[in-house]
Amino acid sequence: MSHVNFPLTSLDEIASMVKDLPIADHESKASARARQDCLTKPAGSLGRLEDLAVFFAGWQTQEVPQIKHAQAVVFAGNHGICAQNVNPFPQEVTAQMVANFKAGGAAINQLCQVNGADLSVVDLDLDKPTADFTLAPAMTAAECLAALNAGAAAVSPNASVLILGEMGIGNSTVGAALATAAFGGEAADWVGRGTGSDDAGVQRKVDAINRAIARHRATIGDGCAVLAALGGREQAAICGAVLAARLSRIPVILDGFICTASVAPLYMLDPASLDHCLVGHLSAEPGHKRLLDAMDKTAILDFDMRLGEGSGAALALGIVRSALACHAGMATFAQAGVAEG
Repeated sequence: MSHVNFPLTSLDEIASMVKDLPIADHESKASARARQDCLTKPAGSLGRLEDLAVFFAGWQTQEVPQIKHAQAVVFAGNHGICAQNVNPFPQEVTAQMVANFKAGGAAINQLCQVNGADLSVVDLDLDKPTADFTLAPAMTAAECLAALNAGAAAVSPNASVLILGEMGIGNSTVGAALATAAFGGEAADWVGRGTGSDDAGVQRKVDAINRAIARHRATIGDGCAVLAALGGREQAAICGAVLAARLSRIPVILDGFICTASVAPLYMLDPASLDHCLVGHLSAEPGHKRLLDAMDKTAILDFDMRLGEGSGAALALGIVRSALACHAGMATFAQAGVAEG
């Protein structure tokens, strides 16, 4: 296990941390797979539900994993790139939606309640947007580090699973910029309509990202430098939360396009750093399928959602609970007195 731990004192520590992270326990996975093959069903007939149970067994290091405490965290930040008119809604909406989350009035509140997750909201200096990344790095190293540490501090070490989401007007542009920096291609390949941009708004996003990639080209290939140059506080916090979860062997369910793009800098540092992460749903944002293909991940659900705020990840928690319930509660052929084929 990594000797580097939170709080981090420099961004350089992340590169060391990702090279020495806990891995899934293969014996627990093998035991869970063997149990699946003995349950009263044709082998493999529960499809990805079986795979989810085995995945959780590997990270919880037990044949029959459990969810005793599901934690959901939504991180919120504001973005200087909004100065480029990439957002159809005003930046004040970020704080207004954070208040809505805290009052229980958003979709994420309902989905967490019905799927049994404890929700918290962490707003990160909403009165101090990041810099406009077409003109300067979005964050200084110190600002990026503070957000990473805030994300890590939000994670309960006793969580059985961590659901992550984000809120931040303008952050679909940030997500597309991170994806472009991490995986290449044209900015237009990664840009979607976000919260409702028209064609001209989409083109403004593309233009802003192209200028940003040109300005920060020296950072390409360095995940930490890319995160500071192009990310936002909530993206850095998501990275910190993902790493803190890994150190405690907590499986993570990421939300949609923006949340998945937020951890692209970690993937740049080491693809294996995201081995404990599931993706809750395939976003309707066009870049998400391309992003999942690049990361070799398959979303749990495809419900044509594009809300953000952790909604798809919270919905996927219900599927995970169903997978673990079948794994734990079904009888084996021997227990049920059913003849095996």
